[in-house]
Amino acid sequence: MLKYTVRRIVTGLISLFVLATITFFLVRLIPGSPFQRGGVSEQVVEAVEQEYGLNEPVISQYMSYMSNLLRGDLGISYQDPSNRVTDIIARAWPVTASIGIAALAVSLLLGTIAGVVRAVTGKRYVKELISGGSMLAAGIPGFAAAILLLLVFSVKLKWLPASGLMTPAHYILPVTALSLYPAAMISRLLSNTLSGELQKDYVLFARAKGLGKWRVILVHALKNSYLPVLNYIGPASASLLTGSFVIESIFTIPGLGREFVGSITNRDYTLILGLTVFMGAVVIIINLFTDLLCAWLSPQTRRAYRKEEF
Repeated sequence: MLKYTVRRIVTGLISLFVLATITFFLVRLIPGSPFQRGGVSEQVVEAVEQEYGLNEPVISQYMSYMSNLLRGDLGISYQDPSNRVTDIIARAWPVTASIGIAALAVSLLLGTIAGVVRAVTGKRYVKELISGGSMLAAGIPGFAAAILLLLVFSVKLKWLPASGLMTPAHYILPVTALSLYPAAMISRLLSNTLSGELQKDYVLFARAKGLGKWRVILVHALKNSYLPVLNYIGPASASLLTGSFVIESIFTIPGLGREFVGSITNRDYTLILGLTVFMGAVVIIINLFTDLLCAWLSPQTRRAYRKEEF
């Protein structure tokens, strides 16, 4: 496990380096200059670019940026030189993380309950109702769900606020919009795997010994059924914790998603790069944690990792 963990960390660092390199050269392909705005003369733009080193060869700019990145320096925002990229991330990340954690918790709760009920119940109409609800939730795009929720509960009924995150009530609509698809996927994955686990010998043996139905399900079968769900939760939680660009824009939430959209619109090279590197690091860390958690829960996975080391 130790060799596997070290190998995954090294692979993650290489992936992060490749991501930063590709993003660096791609942002240079964006037409125009970060300092080209209405009424600004070419002489002024050239002077500012020279001050920030953008008139140097691209390779020199790349080497300089990577050198600073290795020291943890993401630079300053071209559109707001008074703010460093790290300060912008530190300000926006807690907002995005709070929504992502809430959406992940709601997804896990609703998806687990729906998946267990669908796998256990003997009532056909309940199975069909949960299946239909899961298909509907998975089939509606996140932005469409967000707009629909906004129109119904904010504009029409006026029950919930439409923008910002000032009170707990402000979280309801964006968290709901973000959690619909993950909850539907968790429900379907868990229902399918749990149905198969309930037919295995160890479950039948536990029931024959006199253990209660729900104790067998929750203590024994559910743990084994959750492994495929964990494999899905890793990338899903990374996506939720790094922000949903569209959802944050619709509900005017000052998180990473809105900052990223704004950085692209303004051609803010350093902010685009800083946000990309940060979000890539979050994705890598969460996926590593998920893999190790799956290995801890599954003896078969641990044995497979040990075989890889020999």
